[in-house]
Parts: sequence; structure tokens; C-alpha cells
Amino acid sequence: MSFLYHTFFFDPLYNLLVLLFNVLPWADAGIIVIILTIIVRLILYPMSRKASLTQIKMASISPKMEQIKEKYKNKPEEQARQTLELYRTEGVNPFSGILVILLQLPLIFALYRIFLHLPEVDPSFIYSFITVPSHVINTTFLGLVDLSAKSILIAILAGVTTYLQFYVMSKNQPVPKGDSFGDNLSRNMQTQAKYFLPIIMFFVTYTVSGVIGLYFITTNLFGVAQELFIRRNIKNLKV
Repeated sequence: MSFLYHTFFFDPLYNLLVLLFNVLPWADAGIIVIILTIIVRLILYPMSRKASLTQIKMASISPKMEQIKEKYKNKPEEQARQTLELYRTEGVNPFSGILVILLQLPLIFALYRIFLHLPEVDPSFIYSFITVPSHVINTTFLGLVDLSAKSILIAILAGVTTYLQFYVMSKNQPVPKGDSFGDNLSRNMQTQAKYFLPIIMFFVTYTVSGVIGLYFITTNLFGVAQELFIRRNIKNLKV
């Protein structure tokens, strides 16, 4: 498992990071982190786009799902069968979003480990055709924030952008309207996630270096831009 992780995730991303430092010697660590994060998100775009389109479709068929719940509320087996039939008819795979998240986890973990050790460069992970940067890596982002240390500003921005991304993306998620235990639980979890995730993100990013927070800020803003782009072009996109 460790071999696969390093071969397909950690080592390629690590070498891409070092290559960017060599190609852009004038750039500080923050600029390089932003560029690398955007490259990774662009690679993942086809998968994340599919998940976003699925959420939009789920929201559009929400009224039909509520009708099925009401009509077969005393017949759980028939309710499940009708729901699956609705998914099939509408061409919706409610589990596609979970698959995208699972596929992204190794990449996210690899990026986290890579950024955690900046600005040091470990030659043992470098490919033979990649050279270790000869210049000192500047960790002061735009001459303002030292990304190698904790930053209250970066942590706040990480929390704010997390809330912004959740707010934008939650518009595509249908909110259960029933009074059942499951519906109430789902509504409560959505509400709590909306407000508690940003707080958790703030404390997580503040306990580590600012470079990790900058990664989360970049990926959150990319997610917001991606979601708005997909909505604007939804008529021209297909799942």
C-alpha cells in the first residue's frame, strides 16, 4: 500500500512541487503552493464536476422523492424500490459523490504531507531528472505572511472560505422536509456542518503551519468557482 501511495500520489506531486520551484525561482512558497493546488484541482475537475452535476440533479428531483416518501411512508420496501426506480429513470447515481471523495483522499493526504515539511526539500524523493533547488525557498507569502509558522490571518481565511464553499454547494443539496427521525437528523447535520466545519477548519489550520491553511484556502476558493461555473453552464453539461 505504501509503495502505491508513493508511486502514484506522493512522489509525483512532490517532484512537481520541486520542479515548480526550479522553473519559478522568483516565486515564494505561497505562490508555488497555490499553483500546485490549482493544477491538482484541474486534474480532478472531471470527477468533481460529475459529483456536482449529480447534486444538482438530486436537488431537481427532490419534490418527486418527497412524493414517494409521503405515498409509501408505511411501506419502506416499496419506498426504497420506487426511489431506486426514480434514480434509474432520471439517470442519477447518488453514490458518485462518495466515490469522488474517496479518490481524492490519497491526493489530499499527499499534499498535506508535502506542504507540512516545506521549505525543506528531501532529496530521497526526487526523481533523477529533477534537481534540488539551488536557491533558498522563501516562505514569506507576498512579503506579508510567514507560511512556515502559525498564522491567525490564514486560519481565519481558511474558516471563512470553508463556510463560503459549504454555503454555495449546499444550495444544490435537497433539504428533507419530512418529520421523520431520519429527516430531522439530516437537517440537523447539514445545519451543524455549515457552522461547525469552518470552526474546526480554523483550529486545524492554526495548529499547523500557514502553508497548510493556504492550501485549504486555495482549494476552497477553487471549489466555489467550479460550482458557480457548473451552475452557469449546466444546460451545456452532461453527467
